Amino acid sequence: MRFLVLLCTASVLSQGITRLPLERGKKLREVLRKKGLLHHFFQHHRYDIGTKFPHAFPNGTEVATEPLLNTLDMEYYGTISIGTPPQVFTVVFDTGSSNLWVPSISCTSLACQNHQMFNPSQSSTYKSTGQNLSIQYGTGNMEGIVGSDTVTVASLVDTNQLFGLSTTEPGQFFVHVKFDGVLGLGYPNLAADGITPVFDNLVNESLLEENLFSIYLSRETTGSVVIFGGIDESYFTGSINWIFVSYQGYWQISMDSIIVNSQEIACSGGCQAIVDTGTSLVAGPPSGISNIQSAVGARQDMYGEYNVNCSSISTMPDVIFVIDGVQYPVSALAYIEQNDQGPCISSFQNTSGDLWILGDVFIRVYYSIFDRANNRVGLAKAI
Repeated sequence: MRFLVLLCTASVLSQGITRLPLERGKKLREVLRKKGLLHHFFQHHRYDIGTKFPHAFPNGTEVATEPLLNTLDMEYYGTISIGTPPQVFTVVFDTGSSNLWVPSISCTSLACQNHQMFNPSQSSTYKSTGQNLSIQYGTGNMEGIVGSDTVTVASLVDTNQLFGLSTTEPGQFFVHVKFDGVLGLGYPNLAADGITPVFDNLVNESLLEENLFSIYLSRETTGSVVIFGGIDESYFTGSINWIFVSYQGYWQISMDSIIVNSQEIACSGGCQAIVDTGTSLVAGPPSGISNIQSAVGARQDMYGEYNVNCSSISTMPDVIFVIDGVQYPVSALAYIEQNDQGPCISSFQNTSGDLWILGDVFIRVYYSIFDRANNRVGLAKAI
């Protein structure tokens, strides 16, 4: 498996602006494919990215959800530490959720045993809250407790942060993921049990120059970064286009349409989209995704993945997302996953619900700024 150990450390750009490097590893989808387990997963589990976004469903579930159900498609991680002295964890920095969650030493599930586990007795600053936490996965519930401790993100020290500690994790497949947990960067009203998210605490403690963060996702294994409190102009060219958030939970925006070959083929008359670092693909309603797959020449296999002939990538059209009157083209080099085992794979995927999910495929092309002070998302052409 191609996982990177970063040699660089987090750095402070200037007072109140902090950079934290992210590593890019193989998606679990690729890991399972290489081990011959992917088809088994699809046979035994209904896989739907959209379940991560309950408010997109007319009969939305009441349970607190975290994006680990979408673990097939996560691939960018960074390191944080919890406790005194610090215990180090690899987490997904996820704009589609708002809780911090890691495995605990009292978890007996194989998925926990295969990862770093937090040991409260080893931290002099840990406090128990007595609260229980239940998080819905695609393959079952995670059960855990809520604790409070010092969380260090890059050089930022967040004291008295509430976070989840798993005591049970479901599913054989979580054994295979690289990351230990999730650090949610969504709005507070997404957080389970009214827990204040890490980013909000960093702002409340006056640790950031500006109430925003920005993300650059590299196509390479190195170079990806999340920047807390600022914008780094070296990661993009041209101007920043700002789009107001339409729902302050996820980083949700209004999208005008989706165009391929000068034809509007999806999101006709407008739709809602989420800019989501915790999803590697671009997902949307089945009718719109089907139109995109047809327009780019992708064909569905028996397991629901859409494949293309690798030799045709250079002739495939751009998929253009029109947002607030601005066109954001994504080329085939960006939306086709080149695979050394079998055909090349389209990175567009069906989801239930009405939301479009602009995941890492989109964010790699467009440097993304998440501005809580003004409730807006900034997009600029990434280098």
